[in-house]
Amino acid sequence: MTDSETLAARIEALEVRIAYQDQTIEALNSTITDQWKRIDDLSRQIARLADRLQEAEAREQPTSSEKPPHY
Repeated sequence: MTDSETLAARIEALEVRIAYQDQTIEALNSTITDQWKRIDDLSRQIARLADRLQEAEAREQPTSSEKPPHY
């Protein structure tokens, strides 16, 4: 192989490698984007559940004028 053929082969190998890296980066980016959407959905769901729990606890607390049932 001449120097120009060796150089061309090395450049081609680098181009192939870069193409695979670009595919991997795009796949990872897509995965991360999907995960962030899922995290946002779950965060909103947790916030709604926390609000519902606070409302339920507020309804269950007896007022200060009520006596507990064992009196």
